[in-house]
Amino acid sequence: MKIVHAIKDLQEALANLRAQGKTVGLVPTMGALHAGHASLVKRSVAENDATVVSVFVNPTQFNDKNDLAKYPRTLEADCRLLEQCGATVVFAPSVEEIYPEPDMRHFSFPPLDTVMEGAYRPGHFNGVCQIVSKLFDLVKPDRAYFGEKDFQQLAIIREMVRQLKFPLQIVGCPIVREADGLALSSRNTRLSAEQRQQALKISQTLFASVDYAATHTVAQTQQFVEDAIAAAPGLRLEYFELVDGNTLQKIADWADTDYAVGCITVFCGEVRLIDNIKYKS
Repeated sequence: MKIVHAIKDLQEALANLRAQGKTVGLVPTMGALHAGHASLVKRSVAENDATVVSVFVNPTQFNDKNDLAKYPRTLEADCRLLEQCGATVVFAPSVEEIYPEPDMRHFSFPPLDTVMEGAYRPGHFNGVCQIVSKLFDLVKPDRAYFGEKDFQQLAIIREMVRQLKFPLQIVGCPIVREADGLALSSRNTRLSAEQRQQALKISQTLFASVDYAATHTVAQTQQFVEDAIAAAPGLRLEYFELVDGNTLQKIADWADTDYAVGCITVFCGEVRLIDNIKYKS
């Protein structure tokens, strides 16, 4: 496995791979890797001749400087995990390497990016699209892999690829959870032992809501989730929305869509956690 920090070294490694006629998979990450990331890398390794993993905490997608400062950075441990997973190249650039000057490009994909995260984190998806499009241009992968935990992000990246005609396939991969159900997240490392237990209530509520939804309306299911999180110690709901999984627009009735998804964001202490669950797919 080769670790590179400069764009020219990345492109040299890629030129060698392409010269051998190898297909390339890309897994963009912000590091602090866990088994969820590992599942993306292993999928890419299985489906491509070579896999490039980027490890870069992208400042343009953070609208909270505190959050950016506290985001875990564990490159050494990340590289050990990536080697075990079979990655070919790790691209771990500095901010200056990626943004030698400010990125003034503006990406807009309404209505996908104006709801949920888009409403609560203005500018976030513009930053995501800036870095992901840069990586697509640098790596020119055949396939790129993203987790379904970031459900809205995945929908927006698919739309960006469609509109900008990037010649690659986007592969969405299922949420990976701890044995007790908590969705894996790099932010989980910031939870205390007590908060880790409190955070469990998020996935427990989502799982329970699927059973509840079978005999209740969309509005009743919404209330069920909101009430459960409100009653849970240590948790504060930012939003829970029941949406069409393709358009990300709210649904009023289960008959409105064949693909119903519940997306949730909850603060556990000051740590912001996201999750989602499918009701119909």
